[in-house]
Order: sequence, then C-alpha cells, then structure tokens
Amino acid sequence: RGQNGSLNLRALLRHAVMIPESMRLNVLLAEFRRSRNHMAVVVDEYGGVAGLVTIEDVLEEIVGEIDDEHDDAAPPKLVVAQADGTWMVDALTPIEDFNELFGTAFSDEEYDTVGGLVTAAIGHLPDPGESATLGNYSFDVTRADDRRVLQFRVHKGAAA
Repeated sequence: RGQNGSLNLRALLRHAVMIPESMRLNVLLAEFRRSRNHMAVVVDEYGGVAGLVTIEDVLEEIVGEIDDEHDDAAPPKLVVAQADGTWMVDALTPIEDFNELFGTAFSDEEYDTVGGLVTAAIGHLPDPGESATLGNYSFDVTRADDRRVLQFRVHKGAAA
C-alpha cells in the first residue's frame, strides 16, 4: 500500500510467461522452478493463445491426478436411472456416450450432445414439458434456461 493507504496494482503485476505448445514437461517444470512462477500462457505456432498451463497440470502429468480443494469429489453423473424405469439425462451428455449406454445409433456428425440433437429435432429452443421422439426413445425436457436445454427424462417407447 502507498503512503496514503491506496493500493498500487502496478507493484503487484507480473509479466505473463509465454511458452510454446511444443515445450517438453521437464523443461517447463524447470522453467516454473527457475522463474518461481506457477502458471504460463501456451502459444501456438502462429502466436495465438492455445491455453493456460499450471504447475499442477505439469505435476499431474508426471505423478497422476492430484486431489485438491478445487477438484470435485466426483463428477456428476450424466445419466441416472430412475425407479420408474426412465432415465434423467444431462443435456451435455455426448451422443457417443448415450449411444453406448442405450444401444442407439444417433449420429454425432452435426451435434456433439444429446441436448443439441433433441433441440434440433424439436426445431426450436424447447421449454420444460416439451418432448421429442427419436428412434424408440422419448425425450421430455425437464429443465432448460434462456439459452439451452439442461436435462431430459428419457423413456423407451412412444411418448406418454
């Protein structure tokens, strides 16, 4: 803090460490140690930002997953069987995973997620209560917000 009690942000600023995508892990770890920095901006061959890497990312590549206070205890399940024989399906479930679980063959060429597939089948951003039938499965929208579908109740057979 300055003499008048104000905070001088310039004194806290650090230059961003930029590293190429091709940098090897052992070299990056040595760079983190040398610079006493725990984060770097990864740039691609064209100079564009490809991502951000942290020292935790590097260590996890070497020793395996490190659980910390920022990691979820367990990722949420995307598909949950219900007592009534239906399934609650998160709209972000990859179509490939849905196909594997349900023995379906929905195409994932145009859409990556079940939410994208069903929204396209309905023809507009659906509200809770709307449904679509794809193959032998009925997809009832149970949760949605202003921008996307969040969850479906899925059951085999015609819509109830």
